[in-house]
Amino acid sequence: MAGTDRDGAGRPAGAARAGQDLRFGSGPGALAGYLAEPASGHGPGVLVLQEWWGLVDAIRDVCDRFARAGFVALAPDLYHGARTSDPGEAGRLMMDLDLPRAARDLEHAAEALLGRSSVTHPRVGCVGFCMGGQLALYAATRTPRIGAVVDFYGIHPRVELDLARLEAPVLGIFAERDEYVPPEAARRLEAELRAAGKRVQIRIYPGVDHAFMNDHRPDVFDAAAAARGWDEAIAFLRAELG
Repeated sequence: MAGTDRDGAGRPAGAARAGQDLRFGSGPGALAGYLAEPASGHGPGVLVLQEWWGLVDAIRDVCDRFARAGFVALAPDLYHGARTSDPGEAGRLMMDLDLPRAARDLEHAAEALLGRSSVTHPRVGCVGFCMGGQLALYAATRTPRIGAVVDFYGIHPRVELDLARLEAPVLGIFAERDEYVPPEAARRLEAELRAAGKRVQIRIYPGVDHAFMNDHRPDVFDAAAAARGWDEAIAFLRAELG
């Protein structure tokens, strides 16, 4: 995510990581993740869903930044330990994702986040990037405990959405030059959501590429667009979750 006061790891210069890796639950349903809480000790909850790379430092940085903005942020490890920096392997991990298991993991993560005493709202937000953007929508069709969705250029060819089950409002942020999710796909999603009677706002940012929010990828990162995307996401989540 963007910011002019950030070091190469996406944190404010000189700042330590705000959160911690942890496991929540026990037995077959146990799930690893990364949790960051605000300095105040309380705030609305938000799930942060990974790109196709896995639960990498870029996603931990997003959780830390949400914590600095006053949210309790949890990123579940939907690959259960697998991660990569190779695009070919990332594509295989995405396509091999066990969707029924991912659905259970997402529901479990929402319940685990809501079970924390630091979370102040009865529903959580869900924010995802790339693969995680589509999974954020998917999660919101699986559980009414999700009260707001922010979909950053979401894509997963195998995820089908049952929009009749979606209760949360949606903010979608897409890129004009995205070869994976072109503007016409974003507008089609908007039309489908509106036809289903859902609350939706779709933004298509001009002149930027897929993954423009990821400041660990200088080949596509756009500081101005990422700052705008962050501000829109925070405003939306605060309006919906208090």
